[in-house]
Amino acid sequence: MKDKKIMLIVVGLIILSLSACGKKDNTQITGNVNSQALPEIKVETTVPETTVENQESEEAAIEDEPEEVREGFYRSELTNEWTDEQIIDQRPIAVMIDNEIKALPHYGTSRADIVYEMMNSTLNDRVTRFMCIFKDYNSLSQIGSIRSVRTTNLQISPEYNSIVIHDGGPLYINAYFEAPYVEHLSGGFSRIKNGKPTEFTEYITEGQVIDRCKKEGIDLEYNEYYQGSHWQFAKPNHQTDLGERSDSIEGKKVELPYKHNHPMLEYMEDTGLYRYSEYGQEYVDALTNEHMEFKNVIIQESKFTQFDEHGYMNFWIHDNESMHGYYLTGGKAIPITWAKDKYDMFPTQFYVSEGTMVQMNIGRTYICIVPDDVWNDLVIE
Repeated sequence: MKDKKIMLIVVGLIILSLSACGKKDNTQITGNVNSQALPEIKVETTVPETTVENQESEEAAIEDEPEEVREGFYRSELTNEWTDEQIIDQRPIAVMIDNEIKALPHYGTSRADIVYEMMNSTLNDRVTRFMCIFKDYNSLSQIGSIRSVRTTNLQISPEYNSIVIHDGGPLYINAYFEAPYVEHLSGGFSRIKNGKPTEFTEYITEGQVIDRCKKEGIDLEYNEYYQGSHWQFAKPNHQTDLGERSDSIEGKKVELPYKHNHPMLEYMEDTGLYRYSEYGQEYVDALTNEHMEFKNVIIQESKFTQFDEHGYMNFWIHDNESMHGYYLTGGKAIPITWAKDKYDMFPTQFYVSEGTMVQMNIGRTYICIVPDDVWNDLVIE
């Protein structure tokens, strides 16, 4: 009954999406890509047959290479990095991070395996919020600041079988909590004075997630709703080089079309990583004193609908019709398309132009969901 009920909610949301804003396709991109020419794709659970010449024989040769083995470690399902095998079955957490300037600095975010950024409200110049996915969360003494969750986050977080960490939210989220594959902890974390006159900030501190989950009967290990690794990773010795593709363009700088915080990513030649900045300054984690940097960047276009006058809204991440995207790594970018099954627990799949899935490189990933009505303001150069 719960599965049927959540499906009815999703169907109702899709019907509402017909009122979503229209869009133009004149994204500011430096290069030879025509985003309108991206091919349509079919949602499949297996990788479609590729048309790239000789790719099958090349992949066979790669498959024959012996995999490196490290005692006591495994390749993370989130980053493909070497990770302590003691947490191999541990579910990740998806932490809602307040991204208002008054909530800065953040703590622990530079160690997130995957960071989503998306519009949190249609008000205040479309203020954004982070959803940070952590696998080894218990190694951090402090994560935050924590804020409320939105419906879109509750459609994405089950893709990782993650436990959602948040502090409340609007009434629209309630139906999603009835789905058996959505589990969460709301509020009741450590409240720490952050030096501002009116602000107390809520944080997870070491051990809190495990203790709370045990008390509330939430399984800390992957359960029956886990669909396996979210990504397809390139082989460690054959990392994806977008410069070898005919459809690649320069991708050393990204300006995302959110007026509130003006988020940007800049490719750092010395590290091969994309460094994040917002509010006109480089972003630095107050816990680690590190920049927030990523090996992989995905920019995903999506329709949305505003629910009410308070600015609450929902991205239509199940509706991939004519929706575009870009994948960036190594200072290059390529056009991609995306698709997501109607059930929230199934991962969004990102496809390169010829229909095969994106081969992610080893490292952390940043994903920004961009409203379709400002897609033309996206700058990649």
